[in-house]
Amino acid sequence: MQDGVIYVATGAGYLDLARASALSVRAHNPDLPVDLYTDIPEAPDLTMFDRVHPVPRVHIRAKLDCLPLSRFARTLYLDCDTLALQGFGDLFDLLERFELALAHDVRRASELIRQGAEETTPYAFPQLNSGVVLYRKSAQTQAFFAEWARRYHAAGQARDQVTLKDLLWASDIRFYVLPPEFNLRRVTVLDAWEPLDARPTILHSHRLLQHLRDSGAGRVTDLAQLLRLERAALAEEWARAGSAPDARDRTDALPQAFSTAQARQTDGSGRD
Repeated sequence: MQDGVIYVATGAGYLDLARASALSVRAHNPDLPVDLYTDIPEAPDLTMFDRVHPVPRVHIRAKLDCLPLSRFARTLYLDCDTLALQGFGDLFDLLERFELALAHDVRRASELIRQGAEETTPYAFPQLNSGVVLYRKSAQTQAFFAEWARRYHAAGQARDQVTLKDLLWASDIRFYVLPPEFNLRRVTVLDAWEPLDARPTILHSHRLLQHLRDSGAGRVTDLAQLLRLERAALAEEWARAGSAPDARDRTDALPQAFSTAQARQTDGSGRD
């Protein structure tokens, strides 16, 4: 097969999320095959998947073992806490030029997302999020995935993005950084985007799986519900930042260059 989507789901809770995500993919991309790798291949109600494969072994990052197993020439791997918001269009055509494509992680100013295992990279080279991975099957990607898995297990860390960042920095593999609409993590950006800014395509939020981590949390199932929760969380986070002794509000925290450009637009000396 030329193009296809794969999921890796271990445990009943993640399998249920994969079902919902796969249905959203099918709703907007009806001709795109979707495969599943799971430790429960005999589970009922897996008709939304074209093929179901057993994972080679069960561990917290089983996807590292499954990425190179895809039967597709061009593959889109999706974490289970994703939803397709519209058709993927010509996304796969990126792989005519690149071996691999991923999006930047969020919270890029945090130490968590700056972390590397062996490499020290510039601020402008943060971790890339591994929940949406577009790749073509080639000797280069097969070798890349094998080395990523080796480094991950050797590092002994839960997060695979740490060794992924190291490897992308050190490797000569041709990769592309996807625009954020293909891995929409901070959904409140939708409040700022204008109609011609972007086409939100793949939603990826841990809030979709929060009910698995917190028994008191209700399950989030759609973008509208998620936006309400994220707006409230954003307001709370800014309120906490504002309570710090040296905190500045959002306007004061902006670089002087931005304030100058804003003033030029106000007095008519500049334009968008």
